[in-house]
Amino acid sequence: MSQRKILVILSEYGFWGEELIGPLETFDAAGYTSEFATPTGKRPVALPPSMDENYIDPPLGKTVTSAEVAAKVRDIDKSPRLDNPISIKEKMPERPYFSSHSLIRDLEEYNKEVVKAGHEWLSQYDAVLIVGGSGPIVDLANNQRVHDIIMWFKQQERPIGAECYGVTCLAFARDWQDRKSIIWGKHVTGHCKEYDYKDGTGFMGADINMGPPPYPLEYILRDATGPEGAYIGNFGHEDSVIVDYPFITGRSNNDSYVTGEKMVEVLDHGLKRFGW
Repeated sequence: MSQRKILVILSEYGFWGEELIGPLETFDAAGYTSEFATPTGKRPVALPPSMDENYIDPPLGKTVTSAEVAAKVRDIDKSPRLDNPISIKEKMPERPYFSSHSLIRDLEEYNKEVVKAGHEWLSQYDAVLIVGGSGPIVDLANNQRVHDIIMWFKQQERPIGAECYGVTCLAFARDWQDRKSIIWGKHVTGHCKEYDYKDGTGFMGADINMGPPPYPLEYILRDATGPEGAYIGNFGHEDSVIVDYPFITGRSNNDSYVTGEKMVEVLDHGLKRFGW
């Protein structure tokens, strides 16, 4: 059994249950330790449709969560395992505004703190996983602290997993100097346009119906990967998981277990490429 440790990042506005359960069960079976983190340390909660075996996904026109998985999601949603997650806000510094009257000193301090966080906190983890659902749209996709975590794992050439709308974080994580996405030239998957809701995109802790998702992830990923990379949606196929090291990306909830399995293969067997 491996002694590897995984950092699992979850939204505070709702994660899709199977997208946590699939990789987490796989990590547990491999003997990995998983530690959870959220943007401000608030306990994450599962989106209600993701623990309802009778919920019919509108774009797919069928139920997408089995009774077995729904029960597992309900269990972990009440489990103390998700209590007291790590606060990313407390661990990672905030980049200063450029209007700061002491910008140079503030930037020096910020960069020093990022390096310190890498040495003192992130270095204990062998990989990071960003769990999907609608919640990441709110508090992960454009979260500078989350981007800095991703950049650290990229610089250390350690595996970076992301699922569904969590893949957006990879598209927006960029070196501050050239502003080019870290998935430029890479192959990734993520929620394809055909799977997007026309209405009903909701979030935990916020009584709003966004309607459709506020951005089409497929278009963002197509642009972010550039002419030498590719977005691979595999629409019409049941599964879509892409490994283009160091990235392991899963399209949606149905791909969650395979995403976890491929992360284990990457870590324990050196897998560098899969699905394209």
